[in-house]
Amino acid sequence: MKKTIKDLDLKGKKVIIRCDFNVPIKNGRITDDNRIKESLRTIKYAIRHSAKIILISHLGRVKTLEDKDKYSLKPVALRLSELLNRKVIFVDDYKGKKVENAIDKMKNRSVVLLENTRFADLDGNKESGNDKALGKYWASLGDIFINEAFGTAHRSHASNVGIASNLPSAIGFLMEKEIKFLSLKIKRPYTVVLGGAKVSDKIGVINALAAKADYVLIGGAMAFTFLKASGFNVGGSLVQTDEIDYCYDVLNKYEDKIVLPIDVVTAKEIKSGVKTNLRFVNEIEEDEIGLDIGRGTIKVFKQYLDDSKTIFWNGPVGYFELSEFSLGTKMLLDIVSKTSATTIIGGGDTGSAAINMGYQDKITHISTGGGASLKYLEGKELPGIDVIDEK
Repeated sequence: MKKTIKDLDLKGKKVIIRCDFNVPIKNGRITDDNRIKESLRTIKYAIRHSAKIILISHLGRVKTLEDKDKYSLKPVALRLSELLNRKVIFVDDYKGKKVENAIDKMKNRSVVLLENTRFADLDGNKESGNDKALGKYWASLGDIFINEAFGTAHRSHASNVGIASNLPSAIGFLMEKEIKFLSLKIKRPYTVVLGGAKVSDKIGVINALAAKADYVLIGGAMAFTFLKASGFNVGGSLVQTDEIDYCYDVLNKYEDKIVLPIDVVTAKEIKSGVKTNLRFVNEIEEDEIGLDIGRGTIKVFKQYLDDSKTIFWNGPVGYFELSEFSLGTKMLLDIVSKTSATTIIGGGDTGSAAINMGYQDKITHISTGGGASLKYLEGKELPGIDVIDEK
């Protein structure tokens, strides 16, 4: 069992908390602050116990110098100040004299947020590549390390594994909650809903979950690769041609478990206000793109979900960002929220959809890490958790 923040004496200590502030920002404004709010309990605990709190996080994928303007954590510092009702000092660098001077000036209960850890990737992928020197440097800034970023727990980065390898470490309340819910004993029938765009992102997971689950309901863009493998013409829908053979094998191996759409909502282009059509999967025309599951599919999926005792869902079942293609995701959220099952949503876009559509309090657990939750359920090791000290 991993140590938690409650197992450590924080008073007067410089406590580095690796958060997941990878939130969507548009025109300098945060459009979904759920991940920030989920970290508040751990941050407030450290404040109450008289720590000096040093917050670090990544934001986006930083590949060019231009990305530095787009992915600065300054808006997060402003939102954190509002949520904590205290000033959060923002340091516009991730290492160097600015960082060291700000930390030297800290008093008990003060909070500092460093600039995006991924800025270090502009210097030879040192963050994402878990550069040992960078991990040691960040560790040198503090006395204790708390990993609260479940969303990156499946990655071995300098800001999680690197720091934890050099300091006494523990997990925060959010990480503890994530592990608890994803480790719950599965009650059957156990139904998995998989959506999203890419089959390749979920290759290992599909096999692992299909072996464990009673049913796997597949929607989203990834369904069209499976439909193609089943012999259907899917028109201009997104298909990963290099994964068709894989999908064919999965369908044969788990033919009694895999459930595919019977109808879909199509359009000739992806834009707001476009004309849509409801097509059975054998009626999709050459110039049409499948962008949501249809009402018939929703009824079929409902039969499995209503009968379930445990439901895990990762990936929206349609292009829900546009209202024309959001019905499938919304209807499934409504169905899932009304079941008596333990319901877990695996973060990412599905979590955002659940929150934005008003279902946050009607789901047992919405994970903050899509990829990490899938890896955990697949039974794979999560480096960001494995490295943490045992009790």
